[in-house]
Amino acid sequence: MGDRNGRTFATGTGNIATTVTPDGSFQLEEISLKLSAAGAANTLTITLDALAGAAYDEVLLSQDMTAVINLNWTPVRPREYANGDAIVVAWTNGSSRTYGLKIRYKMT
Repeated sequence: MGDRNGRTFATGTGNIATTVTPDGSFQLEEISLKLSAAGAANTLTITLDALAGAAYDEVLLSQDMTAVINLNWTPVRPREYANGDAIVVAWTNGSSRTYGLKIRYKMT
């Protein structure tokens, strides 16, 4: 049996617009973000883009990034997402901070 864990990495100095759509049902395990320095403005959002339609989309986290260097977010309880659902991480990086983003999930 193969590794049933998935990871997506993104890095850069521009805006974050990362979408993860695993090939099958999955549980979101963790999202972590490291910035090169604090003082970055704007709000980071993590959202579910549900295959079932906009009525099922939801904001999972909304975080003001002004004083953040390290963000580690884990869902409070395991939630299973359907095949075709997507997790979207978005942030306007107005201060051009270097970032490292990691999204970790488990196939179910």
